[in-house]
Amino acid sequence: QVQLSESGGGLVQAGGSLRLSCAASVRTFSTYIMGWFRQAPGKERELVAAVTRSGGITDYPDSVKGRFTISRDNAKKIVYLQMNSLKHEDTAVYYCAERAGAGLAGKYDYWGQGTQVTVSS
Repeated sequence: QVQLSESGGGLVQAGGSLRLSCAASVRTFSTYIMGWFRQAPGKERELVAAVTRSGGITDYPDSVKGRFTISRDNAKKIVYLQMNSLKHEDTAVYYCAERAGAGLAGKYDYWGQGTQVTVSS
């Protein structure tokens, strides 16, 4: 059974930084594409960062490009999301997820429980 556990969320002032971590229990971590999603109250869940199995290719929506960085450590089975220059509109519950299929977009198969990020303006 795959388990993903996020940590690192919290309250931060606008302009500040946070680093989220997601630890995976799956033995074959390196065979999964990893993504970070977020969902704010009343809004749909959105993909904010994704990384290929090797970590060599990443993708971001324009809303976070240049501010967020996703990375992974396959030996430790951890994926990170470094968030800089945080804005009030970044406030959301952040989830990490694994995808077994090809490509960074599409259906993600396993999800963590989420961690709250609150950015005060």
